[in-house]
Amino acid sequence: MINLSKISTEPEKGIDKKKTEKETLLYKEEMFKFQNILYAERKHSLLIILQGMDASGKDGTIRHVFSSMDPMGVNVKPFKAPTEEEQLHDFLWRVHPHIPAKGMIEIFNRSHYEDILVPTVHKTIDKQIIERRYDIINSFEQNLSDSGTVILKFFLHISEKEQKKRIEKRQTVPHKKWKYDPADSAEERHWKAYVKLYEKIFERCSPQFPWIVVPADHKWYRNYIIAKEIVKTLKSLKMKYPE
Repeated sequence: MINLSKISTEPEKGIDKKKTEKETLLYKEEMFKFQNILYAERKHSLLIILQGMDASGKDGTIRHVFSSMDPMGVNVKPFKAPTEEEQLHDFLWRVHPHIPAKGMIEIFNRSHYEDILVPTVHKTIDKQIIERRYDIINSFEQNLSDSGTVILKFFLHISEKEQKKRIEKRQTVPHKKWKYDPADSAEERHWKAYVKLYEKIFERCSPQFPWIVVPADHKWYRNYIIAKEIVKTLKSLKMKYPE
C-alpha cells in the first residue's frame, strides 16, 4: 500500500535542475513525434488523469508539459463540482463524452475520482453507494483499456506547507488572484482525510493501471517526471505510420 507520508514531495537528492530541464525539453520533442504517429495510426488513444490536492499544479502541468503537442490532437477536460444537469444522471454520465477517440489524447484535470473523494470527505452520499463506485470505476477503466485506450494516472504530490504557500499567493499575487476560491482555504482543513482517501484509492482502483505519485513541490521536477513517463508509455506501444 502506498503511504504518502513516506514519499518525498522534493526532487531526488543530487539531481541537477538545469540538466533536468534540458532533458524535459527533449522529452517534449519526443512527445510531439509520438503524438503524430498516434494520430496517424489510429490504433490507440491516451487518457491522462491528473489528480492532486488543491494548488498541486494540475493547470501548470497542462500548460508546460503539453505545450509541444499539436492542439488538434489533444483535448483538456476539467471536472469541477457537478452541475444541476449532471446530478440528474449517474456519476460517469459526464465523463463518457470526453473519452478520447483512437488517435487522440485527452487530459482530465481532476476526474471521475472526484466522485469518490468529495462525497466521502463531506459525507454527502451514503457510504455503501460510494463503496460500489470503486468497483464501477475499475470496470469503467478496464472497458476503456479493452477498447484501445491507454490510461496514465498521475497524483501530484505536494507538501501541506507548499499548498499553504501557493494558496496564499492566490490571494496576493495579481495574476493569480482570479484562481483563488475561499473554498480552497476551507478544504485545507480536510488535508489528512484526503490523504487517507487517496491512499485507499491507490490500493483499490485498477491496479493494472497503477497510479504514479509525482513529487510536485518543484514544478521543473514535476514536469520532467510526467513528460518522461508519457514518452515511456507512448514508446512502449511500438506505433508505426501507416504505409
